[in-house]
This record gives sequence, structure tokens and C-alpha cells, in this order.
Amino acid sequence: MVDKIRLEDRECPLSATLGLVGEWWTLLILHDAFDGYTRFDQFQENLGISSSLLTSRLKRLVGSGLLERRQYQERPPRYEYVLTELGCSLRPVIVVLAGWGNDRLQPDQRSMVLVDANTGAEAEPIVVDRATGRRIDGPDFVFTAGPAASKPFRDRYEGRPEPSKPTVRAIRSR
Repeated sequence: MVDKIRLEDRECPLSATLGLVGEWWTLLILHDAFDGYTRFDQFQENLGISSSLLTSRLKRLVGSGLLERRQYQERPPRYEYVLTELGCSLRPVIVVLAGWGNDRLQPDQRSMVLVDANTGAEAEPIVVDRATGRRIDGPDFVFTAGPAASKPFRDRYEGRPEPSKPTVRAIRSR
């Protein structure tokens, strides 16, 4: 799906991410993986997806490093699909998407809610800045051009603050 991104958008992390996980079935497969599903037949039965479509989505998720394909049976050969560290890093995104969806429904219309596993108390997912703990969904946080930005990106974000220091994070396996 990355090849469907316009050339001028390829440097945008949002476009690149959506090219990888923005397809409907991909997010649902990942959601099932977070719920503990690992086997082809489990995904297929739960999602009601055709075998050919599921096969192609699983290959894509394995190829992009989000799932690992592991053989669990030799005769006949059978495989399971397990989240990688990179795949696990998408859980907060899926949690926030589900929370956003639930916010638009009446409580009695919600088919799935996020709860504390120990207390059962319903959780309200929000996104905060790691350094300050402040919510980042308001006007106090804006996107700006990063160090690798092309001229169109620098032009787009002209007049916005420059990053005060580069953020160094461990690059997860691809």
C-alpha cells in the first residue's frame, strides 16, 4: 500500500504509517493479535475474512516486521503469527482509535471498552507528552519540520518553532 502514497507525501511519517497499517483489515488483524489470537483459523473465524485476503494481509504484516511467522506443527506444517516488538508498539494507537470511536457513542451502544485488568474500571485513553505528562491533543503542541524535512515540508511549517533538540529514540526492529 506504500506505493499508493503520493511521491510528495512519502517523507511524511503519517502517510508512511497509514500506507502500512491504514487498511481496514490490517488494523483488525492487529487488534485480534493484541487479544491473543495467533493462528490463521482464529483470525479467519473471528474476522470473517476470506483466506486469500487474510493470507495477503498476514504476509504484509510479517514482511513489514509487525508480526513474526512461527511454525508450531510440522505435519502438516502449521504456523502462528506473533506480534513483534514493533507490532506491540502499535497497541497504544489502536487503543486510542477505539477510545475515539467509543467517545462518539452512548455508553450503552459500545460493544467493546477498555478497562483496568485488575479492577474492571473503565479507562479513558489519552495521549500525553512523555517528558511533561501534558496532553498533546490541544493547541499547545504543533507539528514542525524535522531535521530531514524537504523544502516543501520546511515551507509548510515555516514560522513554527524549530525543535529544541533532536529526539533520540531506539529504533525498533523493522
